[in-house]
Amino acid sequence: MRRRIKTLLKDKIVIIAVVVTLSILYLSLMKMPKYEAPISHIDKWQHSFAYFTLSICWLLSFFRKPHKKYLIVFLCILFGIIIEILQSELTSYRTGDYLDVLANTTGVFLGLVVFNQIYKKNRYN
Repeated sequence: MRRRIKTLLKDKIVIIAVVVTLSILYLSLMKMPKYEAPISHIDKWQHSFAYFTLSICWLLSFFRKPHKKYLIVFLCILFGIIIEILQSELTSYRTGDYLDVLANTTGVFLGLVVFNQIYKKNRYN
């Protein structure tokens, strides 16, 4: 089963990573409806999850080139910073927030930790 999933995703993971990247870009710049969330700071959890997903997708895309993982991490963090700048400069309905950058960075580093655990486990099996 694991081999079948791996084969299915092998050629498509870059496409998935691009789609995730473009989705984050779109969702970050579109006007969002106002809603009251019952959980405090839910948006920070959403940022962390989105950037966790982003980093995992790109890290898996370059799974065979593990020496590039720190470049990927850097670029994911830079992408998050650029998005926050674009929100404050290009839109009147969104604001850039350093706490969002921190949440994005946390998600990226969590993705790196999970990727390293997966890579280490697969390398020794």
